[in-house]
Amino acid sequence: MSNTVADRLAKKTRKKAPAKQVRLKLVYVDFWSAVKFSFLVSICLAIIGIVTSILVYVVLQTTGVFGRIDALFMDIVGEENSLMNYIGFPQVAFFSVVVGVLNTIVGTALGAIASLIYNLLVRILGGFQLGFSSN
Repeated sequence: MSNTVADRLAKKTRKKAPAKQVRLKLVYVDFWSAVKFSFLVSICLAIIGIVTSILVYVVLQTTGVFGRIDALFMDIVGEENSLMNYIGFPQVAFFSVVVGVLNTIVGTALGAIASLIYNLLVRILGGFQLGFSSN
């Protein structure tokens, strides 16, 4: 009973298939694909930057670092000027959102420019040669 069909199939699946290798050249990057990808990456980085800056502000506020810096600032400049008037939570949140929006615009533009430059350089250099294997 050891020569059943199931035993023969099990023996066939135990053998590893030989890995095939393919060498391809990357000769074109689609402009709109690069723009969409760079936009999504820029949005993700903007969200990370906004959340990080707000978390750092909250941690510094709750640990009292801003209170000590404000006291030192008022000792140097005078009691009527407070640093916390300029670096309050609304100002920090608004600034981080503005920086995130600007980084999104610049990142998307840089992705588009990079795809155009790559497509121009491919005409001269021939592109990247990549190797793939089927494992």
